[in-house]
Amino acid sequence: MTTVEDLRPFWVFDRLSTEQRSVIAAIAHDVEVPAGTRLFEEGQAASGCWLIRSGQMSLESSIPGRGSSVVQTLGRGDLLGWSWLVPPHHWHFSATAATSVSAIELDTDRLRTLADNDPALGYPIALALLETVIGRLQSTRARLLDLYGSPRVR
Repeated sequence: MTTVEDLRPFWVFDRLSTEQRSVIAAIAHDVEVPAGTRLFEEGQAASGCWLIRSGQMSLESSIPGRGSSVVQTLGRGDLLGWSWLVPPHHWHFSATAATSVSAIELDTDRLRTLADNDPALGYPIALALLETVIGRLQSTRARLLDLYGSPRVR
């Protein structure tokens, strides 16, 4: 069983009260993901959110004519999976365990219902997920600059 203390290391819950964290803990459970396991596939219906305790997950994107490419690697303290909140609820990336991963998995069907029914819970969760998306966008931008170089200044 997941406890409020288990959620403490994850910044995404910093805006929540102890009572709100208790509600989240009640819809969470521990999971172990073996290395090489594909957790989800780009384009599939999105369900699930994972708080990574240890190990590494690779986020990958399919690039036409090039196949799959790792766009980011997530590790301890990171949140994996935000597409469950944003319609049409499809994964924007694929995720594969690069190493064995220990995580807390959230039941996102129940979390979405809780967030819809209680804006005081839903709003801070939405903000945290937005911050996650912005961070991923910035990481992807930096990776693209590494891969393709920055434009020349004339």
